[in-house]
Amino acid sequence: MKTGDRKGFIFGLYEAPYIAPFDKLFEIFKELITHTSGDVEEAIDWMRELDVEYKLSTPEYSIDDFVEDLKKKGYIRDTNEDDGDGGLKITPKTERSIRQQALKHIFGNLKKSGSGNHKTKHSGNGDEHTGNFREYHFGDGLDRISLTESLKNAQINSGIGEFRLTENDLVVEDAQFKAQMSTVLMIDISHSMILYGEDRITPAKKVAMALAELITSHYPKDTLDILVFGNDAWTIPIKDLPYLKVGPFHTNTVAGLQLAMDLLRRKRNTNKQIFMITDGKPSCVRERDGSYYMNSNGLDRYIVEQCYTQAQQARKLHIPITTFMIANDPYLQQFVNRFTEANQGKAFYTGLKGLGEMIFEDYETNRKKRIK
Repeated sequence: MKTGDRKGFIFGLYEAPYIAPFDKLFEIFKELITHTSGDVEEAIDWMRELDVEYKLSTPEYSIDDFVEDLKKKGYIRDTNEDDGDGGLKITPKTERSIRQQALKHIFGNLKKSGSGNHKTKHSGNGDEHTGNFREYHFGDGLDRISLTESLKNAQINSGIGEFRLTENDLVVEDAQFKAQMSTVLMIDISHSMILYGEDRITPAKKVAMALAELITSHYPKDTLDILVFGNDAWTIPIKDLPYLKVGPFHTNTVAGLQLAMDLLRRKRNTNKQIFMITDGKPSCVRERDGSYYMNSNGLDRYIVEQCYTQAQQARKLHIPITTFMIANDPYLQQFVNRFTEANQGKAFYTGLKGLGEMIFEDYETNRKKRIK
């Protein structure tokens, strides 16, 4: 800043950015609603307890005021409005907001992508301009010709006096193909995901919500299917992720892989992949007669051999499987190593910390289209 003949800086006292009382409490509410699997009243009870200990509210803006604002702003509603059960329920607006928060927390350092599609190493008659130019080739669309660059070439090649534009002067703007990726995310919801005093399902849910928001907002041409597996496997819609709970289940990895491959067979995309988040050993398979064979004591050969078979089948279909093992028992690692070898996929042995970043990095790495 210039003052008279002197140049200098004026420093003032730093003031933290103002956060409205509602916004401050809403961030906490969204975190709690994920932990309570969408139970609004339990989340509010937690907020009241935290308020006593940490003074979250003020005399001017209480937790009751916050709850009323949640209703007015359309984030929660009374369930008796449509089904007569009473109580409170979050709305689709909140579900989306939770996914956005998960994306911000887990993938906060994302670089913005212009079109939100996957670029490849292959150039030519693609569908996204790169800013580079090349010679015109027969078959290039007329809309790709750069008039400015072509006229410049004609001027250089023929001169102003005998100016003429020939095919040899034409250049087109190079383009890259946009790859599309079809991903199935498998989430283990067996009972062990909440055993031993560690909540493993909530971080898995957050990762799934962040990945869902990433794909729908940045890469809309990609597809993401989410399935959960316990004794059996089934798909869940993205909107149900906040409500996901662990059940009293064994781990039927085979059923999850079979369903994942069935889903991917229907996709037209060249690039397909399976992400599997699990913390334990496969302990269950379903027999042809509908009965279940279960063994929780160890890596049952009958069960694990079927897992290896599924891994090999996925490999034949050119579907890589990336396993995120959030447990580090040595004997489980041996199983995952052999499973990964059978599929020629990848495995990450990790705790809960950094799970989201690793899944994002692998997702980005795998976004390559093989053009033959």
